[in-house]
Amino acid sequence: MAKMGLDRHTLLVAAAELADESGLDSLTLAALAQKLKVRSPSLYNHVNGLPDLRAALTVYCIRLLVETTRDAVIGKTGDEAVQNLCKAYLGFARSRPGLYEAFYKVNTQHEELESVKQELLNLFLRIMEPYGLGEKETLHAIRGLRSLLHGFASLEQHGGFQMDLQVDESVAYVLQAFLRGLRADRGGS
Repeated sequence: MAKMGLDRHTLLVAAAELADESGLDSLTLAALAQKLKVRSPSLYNHVNGLPDLRAALTVYCIRLLVETTRDAVIGKTGDEAVQNLCKAYLGFARSRPGLYEAFYKVNTQHEELESVKQELLNLFLRIMEPYGLGEKETLHAIRGLRSLLHGFASLEQHGGFQMDLQVDESVAYVLQAFLRGLRADRGGS
């Protein structure tokens, strides 16, 4: 029987906290059971083992990322929307490092994964609309933007920036160059 008050959402919140504290690779069912003060077999009422937990954590991560970035771009368009999305994305990666790992480390099947990935893509598609790129070019631009963001997030998370130069200044500089390129692609300046 499931412990009173323990449900899948509570389990995911606790798993995300553990991942943020010690990294995704340190997340085990035993550690999660200890955090929740239950026995490991009790977790199987809510997940089908560690792979299922990690896949569910990926879905949870993307949902939170979509909410965070969507909130940041409400009422914004063009460069302002892209800049706000980037700031929110990097803020999420910084504040939820272990959970963010689930976004790019867990590559598995989950019934909800494709729909939340599509939500994130749709958000990126909406903020790219004002640039008037073609369908294929828009997808290339989104890949470029996601790569830019993930590159900064991952390098920062792993101590890859050692120079005496503010990371946010570098992000702003590179993002401005990216945006100039998008405007040039549509014939703007």
